[in-house]
Amino acid sequence: MSTIEWFGIGVVVLLVAILTLIVRRALMARVRGTIKLSFRVNTIVDGRGWSPGFGRFVGDELRWYRLFSFALRPKRVLSRRGLAVESRRSPRGQERLALPHDWVILRCTSHHAPVEIAMAESTVTGFSSWLEASLPGEDSRRLAA
Repeated sequence: MSTIEWFGIGVVVLLVAILTLIVRRALMARVRGTIKLSFRVNTIVDGRGWSPGFGRFVGDELRWYRLFSFALRPKRVLSRRGLAVESRRSPRGQERLALPHDWVILRCTSHHAPVEIAMAESTVTGFSSWLEASLPGEDSRRLAA
């Protein structure tokens, strides 16, 4: 096969991959309980390591999917039972380049491990309501003042 044929095959494969990502994102966005959510996957360099994606509330779990991924399973799953918000802050430094200006960063503990997630200010209220919801008789003091 000639170079032009290989180039054509490469372009077709690339277009199929892009189309698959777009269709996957569109299908997930139409599902109820889906929010835009960035997850800090790497804390080695201060202000970096943010990965865009979306979260889905499914029962007692917040399932996070990477925006640019072919995976059908969530990359991270946060259980409401072991999740507590320690603090909240606005993006600072290099984070302002990776996150929208109206987003809030929540530092949480999930089963005693620190986790940082970022979401729109308007989404924090719904997230807090979901986090505070509990069965009758359970302790629901999980939000920082």
